[in-house]
Amino acid sequence: MSALVRMRLAGFLRTGRALAPLLAGLVVLGTLYGGGRSQPAEAYGVSAVVLFPVLAWQTRILLDIEPDVQRRLAQVTIGVARERLAGLLAAGVAALVAVAVALLFPWLVGGVTGPVEPGDRSVPVGIALGLWAHLLAVPAAVALGALASRASVGGAAYGVAVLALGGVGAVALGLRGSVAPWLVPPIMATARTTAGDAAALTLLGLTLWALAWTAAVTVGYLWRRRAQG
Repeated sequence: MSALVRMRLAGFLRTGRALAPLLAGLVVLGTLYGGGRSQPAEAYGVSAVVLFPVLAWQTRILLDIEPDVQRRLAQVTIGVARERLAGLLAAGVAALVAVAVALLFPWLVGGVTGPVEPGDRSVPVGIALGLWAHLLAVPAAVALGALASRASVGGAAYGVAVLALGGVGAVALGLRGSVAPWLVPPIMATARTTAGDAAALTLLGLTLWALAWTAAVTVGYLWRRRAQG
């Protein structure tokens, strides 16, 4: 299975398909940090929000590179479950690389600053909260991107619709006062938490919420894959 993960990552890089989401991520991050300097926790919380749809799109691109025939051959070789897991793992690795770039980028462009007033979080605490926010967004974005992949929904138009609804919905339904915030991953709630009072119970609750949403969407992806054959 590890060989299949490496093969999919290699195909993602060698075909140049990795360039589009990379450039998109750099553009949104450059726009975000171009407005002034922020403290790490607040900046990274917003960064996780804007990267969520980019990571989901990146996942869809990675999973769509492999031809259908090659994917079926992989299922015969290593089994259906391992083939699908290998795709999710490859997408997860690619997303983690993007997160590493997102965490480093603001320091290179001078987009973050240390504590300004008494009571502000220290830089290490801010970085830790920012890392948490990004790691919370990764599995949810991978699950959404997998659900939007060709192997799951078939046509490209359906995949675009899933990405658009998931990305816009994650922001719209994540706003304060939303009637059904549990329908989307807690990326907006996470951003508010990193900028405000990050109590331990709040962090635990958001983590469980994100994992439950990811599990539900992953089950949907696996069901669609089974239906598609």
